[in-house]
This record gives sequence, structure tokens and C-alpha cells, in this order.
Amino acid sequence: MSNVISNYTLYAFVALGGACGASLRFYISQLVLNWLGKGFPFATLMVNIIGSFVMGLLYQLIEHEILTISVHRTLIGIGFLGAFTTFSTFSLDSLLLLQQGDVLKAAINILLNVSLCIGAAGLGIYLVSTFAK
Repeated sequence: MSNVISNYTLYAFVALGGACGASLRFYISQLVLNWLGKGFPFATLMVNIIGSFVMGLLYQLIEHEILTISVHRTLIGIGFLGAFTTFSTFSLDSLLLLQQGDVLKAAINILLNVSLCIGAAGLGIYLVSTFAK
């Protein structure tokens, strides 16, 4: 691949990554919903943790120059993870729980999404930093 990637190619990478990310998000969400039910937004939590972990891995792989920034950041970071992760859904899930008067579930959802997703991103960074040397 040439050193200079056209804007059209980058847009194609975003579209391809987005289609794959959205499809995998739907698949994982359905699995988790079937497994754990609708009583708590576990499906949103699961894709946010996985997406945060992959983002941490991607960031560190690019930092270590194992992956190229223009192609992989665009395809995976913007396209795939942009469609896969669900911060907007997390926000709505939390708001709906609050509106339904379920403050405890809303607080648990917020705490788990924020702490576990930051931890997952950190784990991804740690794994590449440790094993890519």
C-alpha cells in the first residue's frame, strides 16, 4: 500500500469497519440478552468493555509501530469501534433506569461501565506494552 492513502480509501475503511462493528455489536447484544435477560443493561456493558479493551490494544499497537496509524486507526478505531461501542446506548440505559426510579441499578450501571471500561483499555495497553517488546 502506498504511503499516501486517499481520503476515499480512508472513508471506505471507516464504512467497512463500521459495518463489521455494528454487526458484531448486534450479535453480541443478542447473545447477552438471551443469556442474562433485560433486567440490567448487561449487553451494553459487555460491548463497552470489549470495545475499550480493543481500543487499548489498538492504541498501544500503533504506539509501538506494530500497526500503521492511518489504516488501522481508521478501520478499527474509528470505523469498527465507533460502531461497536455503545456510549450513547449506555447513556440512554442509565437515564431510563433513573426515570424508572431505579437509582441503584443506574448507579451500578454507571460505575461498572466507567470502571470496567477504563480498566479494559488499561489492560489492553499493558498487554501490548509487556509482550510487544
